[in-house]
Amino acid sequence: MAPFDNPFDAKRRFRRGGCSCGAHESQAAHEAALPAGDAAIERAVEATMLRALFPHAPERRAFLRSVGAATAAAAVSQFLPTKFVAEAFAEAGKPEKTDLKVGFIPITCATPIIMAKPMGFYEKQGLNVDVVKTAGWAVVRDKTLNKEYDAAHMLAPMPLAITLGLGSNPVPFAVPAIENVNGQAICLANKHKDNRDPKNWKGFKLAIPFDYSNHNYLLRYYLAEHGIDPDTDVQLRSVPPPEMVANLRADNIDGFLAPDNVVQRAVYDGVGFIHILSKEIWDGHPCCSFSVAQDTIREMPNATAALLRAILQATAYASKTENRKEIAAAIAPANYLNQPVTVVEQVLTGTYADGLGSVKKDPKRVAFDPFPYESFAIWTLTQMKRWGQIKGDVDYAAVAQQVYRATDAAKLMKQDGLTPPEATTKTFVVMGKTFDPAKPAEYLDSFKIKRAS
Repeated sequence: MAPFDNPFDAKRRFRRGGCSCGAHESQAAHEAALPAGDAAIERAVEATMLRALFPHAPERRAFLRSVGAATAAAAVSQFLPTKFVAEAFAEAGKPEKTDLKVGFIPITCATPIIMAKPMGFYEKQGLNVDVVKTAGWAVVRDKTLNKEYDAAHMLAPMPLAITLGLGSNPVPFAVPAIENVNGQAICLANKHKDNRDPKNWKGFKLAIPFDYSNHNYLLRYYLAEHGIDPDTDVQLRSVPPPEMVANLRADNIDGFLAPDNVVQRAVYDGVGFIHILSKEIWDGHPCCSFSVAQDTIREMPNATAALLRAILQATAYASKTENRKEIAAAIAPANYLNQPVTVVEQVLTGTYADGLGSVKKDPKRVAFDPFPYESFAIWTLTQMKRWGQIKGDVDYAAVAQQVYRATDAAKLMKQDGLTPPEATTKTFVVMGKTFDPAKPAEYLDSFKIKRAS
């Protein structure tokens, strides 16, 4: 089988005539019929994968005859994202530019993106990356849209919102990697230590980092499950994470759902306590992401691939608990998180004071798993729809596949010796209710408190 032959042609036979496939009068005629450009690259990858799966030609032809070309192509794509190879992210290739800017918000959710700078992960990929501390999520979004940043640390729902044109002009974005899972908590002001039942929180003023955040959706979910309508019974305010503790201290808010370094700083400063970790709402939920505009991927695929490889390697390093104290020391300084090392260590190691007089131990308080499951995106879209951010119908699976690049992440993880999950979707449980990504409409319909009709 020649590299650019159609690997899914069950009739293709060994070379016996004037061309390599035996279907043309001459090799010149054969070559004239071959695909070009990206299609040619995809064809070569598909052919290689099919040969690897079925080394013997008779078996290969029997397989193609039995399942058909479309099914065969789908099967091959499960093993390797061929279109991804053609589009971008090729392992080889000199970066189109090496001086890059990546925006971030100073929270522990951005740990892989931040630590990759002082710990040399970008440099190992031949990149000179300036990680730029940014004031708020809207600023991160706008600077990335304006190309001031080549890529950015974003809340996991933000690229979905940007792609759909929610809060900004619609621009296709991609999530090649999730930055962290878990790592958030509900923090309340000390005056509420005796008011731990959410059913009694009517009238509370609660802060979230951004409207398009899983902090918003998880807090709304938690409140609604306790009979509190988040739009009528409480006030939800968007507050940049670096300003949350000051607002709690000034009694402007009763509490917040925020990244753990912000929560832990409130405990450290003696102005708040940890009510509940976000993992107690949904263990394994995504929070933040490495995000990049899809046109940036097309314009500089090699540079983007190098950037992503550095972040994947940093994520793998951060996933090991024995490295957490070293990482805390690297990202605590003023140009990064600007937090006492003690605060960052408590978050990353999972041994922490809860503000209620106890020291808790939970090594999975925050975890670092880069795989962008499409089911994460589908769940987020159901909550956008639930609370009226999305109007009209939405093709959940199509949007998820467009933005959350699970197959892309899988390819680079394999290249770096990491083991990606076998599937791009999975079920999970949020407050006792199982979410099936194949049934988003049914899931949405099951909620009593919602804005969507």
